[in-house]
Amino acid sequence: MYQGLLHTHILLRYFILIMLIVVIVMAVTGLIKKKPYGKLDNKFSLYLLIFTHLQAVVGIILYIVSYLDGTRRVHFTAETMKDSSLRYWAVEHVTGMIVVIVLITVARISSKKLSLDAAKHMRMLILNGIALALVIAVILLGKMSIL
Repeated sequence: MYQGLLHTHILLRYFILIMLIVVIVMAVTGLIKKKPYGKLDNKFSLYLLIFTHLQAVVGIILYIVSYLDGTRRVHFTAETMKDSSLRYWAVEHVTGMIVVIVLITVARISSKKLSLDAAKHMRMLILNGIALALVIAVILLGKMSIL
């Protein structure tokens, strides 16, 4: 069960990265060309939101299963905080991704409440751009903690 969840979690991250990039590119295009915030913009932001929340659910289940099946043996201890690799998975990855989920959710919800199309595009660009930058930063932090 753990391996299946892990592979699902890994696969979903690529969908989220692709969707983030698409939503950001659509927002930039909408701003530059002064296009209305249309159905396609709305659908892509919805798909991004759905994939992100699905990823969160799979991640939470994966985290719980990893304790139940013995894959994760170290709990929150001083030793976990001293080991950069364990700390990354126990604290930094989880915290960073929760912030990313919040940013993507706020971008979607708050942009729907705006009336001007340019403001919607700008909101999607800024919040999803920050989310993408944070995803990349957390990935790089994970790579550095493994070294």
